[in-house]
Amino acid sequence: MTYLPYYLTLGLLSGFVAGLLGVGGGLILVPILVWLFTTQGFSPAHNMLLALGTSLAVISFTAISSVRAHHAHGAVNWVMVRRVAPGILGGTFLGAWLASRLPGQFLHYFFVAFLFYAATQMLLNFKPAPHRELPGSIGLSMVGSVIGLISSWVGIGGGTLSVPFMLWCNNKLHQAIATSAAIGFPIAIAGTLGYIVAGWNTASLPAYSAGYVYLPALAAIASSSILTAPLGARLAHRLPVAILKRIFAVLLYALGIKMAMGLM
Repeated sequence: MTYLPYYLTLGLLSGFVAGLLGVGGGLILVPILVWLFTTQGFSPAHNMLLALGTSLAVISFTAISSVRAHHAHGAVNWVMVRRVAPGILGGTFLGAWLASRLPGQFLHYFFVAFLFYAATQMLLNFKPAPHRELPGSIGLSMVGSVIGLISSWVGIGGGTLSVPFMLWCNNKLHQAIATSAAIGFPIAIAGTLGYIVAGWNTASLPAYSAGYVYLPALAAIASSSILTAPLGARLAHRLPVAILKRIFAVLLYALGIKMAMGLM
């Protein structure tokens, strides 16, 4: 109960950022969850896995409202979602299972590198020029497995990867963002199940954990993030989002440096 205000505040922040900037919040959730779990005295060997699993579990709740909103505007390419889903589900579940068997510090280094990549992408407002059309079902499934695998190792809904890919494949920006939100839901579900299964019989996990998902943090963050995500979405049309993205990129750099320093 001592840490409940921290989890509620983290949910308010991640929900607001997700609604305002169109990111799923995992890039903020994971490093702060690692810090909170460490200060609570949880086993250092499991904190990164707990943060990844809990982040994906939160996204599985928050993605629902986002998908409904985009679907109401008719912006989701459901044909692509159906074709990419098998690879997404398989790659994400496999990635979560592999994560628990990788060398201890690998996920920390991988996450820091990805954090710097995402911050740079946001700082430069990177949008690849269209070069081709979407591949067929087999190609999309293969792409989905890669997006799912990487997303499971960084605890995100995949938008940082799937949006640039769809822009490269000649999709309009609003459709790419909407379809990415729909893809994020199976990523979150498969990743959550994968981390639950991977950690089910693991000893020394904190009480009230379902595998590598810490349920008190999930309940608090999901319940508060749902409140602020719509507010962020409304303000996105009134605030200078381009400037806010650069500020957020600086925050990601700071989080990445903080995590990198903890590895030294």
